[in-house]
Amino acid sequence: LSTNVLMEKLYLKYEQKPWSETLKLVRICMDKPVRRPISNPPDGPLLSCMEKIQRTLNAKSLFSVMNRLESLSKQKGLNSHISPSGTACYITSDMFYIEVQLEKDGKVIDVKLAHLGEAPVCGDFLTSRMKNYDAFGNILEELSNLYQIPGNSEMKAKGYLALQSLEKDLYSMSLQDRTEDVSRITQVLHGKVGHLVPRIGGTPMNIEFYISPYQVLEAELNPDSQVCGAKVVVTVEGTDTLHRLPVSPLIAEFQTAEDGSPAFLPLTAEFSMDLSACFLLKSQQPIPMCSSSIEEIQRLTGIQIANLKLAPLYELIVQSTLKEKCSEDLSTHNSCFFVSLPDCPKHCYFINKGSGKTELAGALVSKIPFTHPKCVPDIIEVLRHQMAYNTLISSCVSEKHINEDDSELLYFEITPQKNTSFSVSFPHPLKDNLACVIINVITSRQIQCNLHLHPQDPTLNSSDDLISRAVKR
Repeated sequence: LSTNVLMEKLYLKYEQKPWSETLKLVRICMDKPVRRPISNPPDGPLLSCMEKIQRTLNAKSLFSVMNRLESLSKQKGLNSHISPSGTACYITSDMFYIEVQLEKDGKVIDVKLAHLGEAPVCGDFLTSRMKNYDAFGNILEELSNLYQIPGNSEMKAKGYLALQSLEKDLYSMSLQDRTEDVSRITQVLHGKVGHLVPRIGGTPMNIEFYISPYQVLEAELNPDSQVCGAKVVVTVEGTDTLHRLPVSPLIAEFQTAEDGSPAFLPLTAEFSMDLSACFLLKSQQPIPMCSSSIEEIQRLTGIQIANLKLAPLYELIVQSTLKEKCSEDLSTHNSCFFVSLPDCPKHCYFINKGSGKTELAGALVSKIPFTHPKCVPDIIEVLRHQMAYNTLISSCVSEKHINEDDSELLYFEITPQKNTSFSVSFPHPLKDNLACVIINVITSRQIQCNLHLHPQDPTLNSSDDLISRAVKR
């Protein structure tokens, strides 16, 4: 049968049936679990259709809200139960439960979250997310992800306890260098653990650790703008090997080391245990990192970063920048980019992406494993250093790689040097020779520039110190 004929038959079949029977049929279908074995593919279109129906329905009554919560729970692999009064829904797993209290018209009164062995806590954050079922579904998923650790419920609870201990130590570190008048930008760029936002419900603790000079300027010119820098989230994840993790906060109160850093208690049996898990700093957008930065992080943590695929670093930076700047899919094989600046001739940047040699190679890093809170400030510094370098290179990348007008073009070639330094070559403004500036990003806060000219060429009115200050700004 053709689609039109089939639909006509369906219309005729159900035309005389009351809506109550149709709703009953849909309710029966909804009782089926959404997650089906892969070996049963014929159900795929039906399940997809049912999910679309649930997303489209505007839940306004108590009955429809309960149906939506039950369906959402099944989608996320969780159980759900309705109270005898019919005005409370409990979404449960082995490790936590959420209690949703509703009025008889379906309006949400309160949402409470309780982890295993803990008392329920009221959450305004969870209540606000109930207005958006997709957002609430994400929270359910994030809560489940907190317990992705091998073992029984007791071991999963220990993993959650370790995460809590880490979060408390990181929060203590964030308070050590915070004063009442310190701005968020200062915390991001200079704080030991950046600008830290504690975990709320299932949303992981996140650390904002770098913000570009362009974003700093935007925040200064427009204080109401929601400028957001580079972030990582703090979580715990299961591993194939055992790691010694703290299950109690390690920062000793009223004690600091000689350099002013926090003093940590030793990882004794009282404060730690072996678990098939490790802590992670996870970035939503993978960060292009050079091999030396990756090796430095692995030296700090003592753990290898998994699933690294080495490639020319500049290829990765160009690829990531184009993905961020352009909504459309642009080829990353282009090496020539045109940038227009105010009151200035147009710039043409040729990015020499180099080869896959070890000193010029890099990889996209999205997960950094570690086992001790003392590693985090040092990891943050390495990430800031790399982000400052990437920001300079990416400023030469634009979505425009074809130029319609070649008049008044200034040409530059960007070439990687060792580790986090690079050269910018350009025609001497007075002679036919090339001039070159070597830019060395020493740290995220320290940049050194050196101008090199042919010995017989006239000097330029730019000292190394002037160029360094201009680039840093």
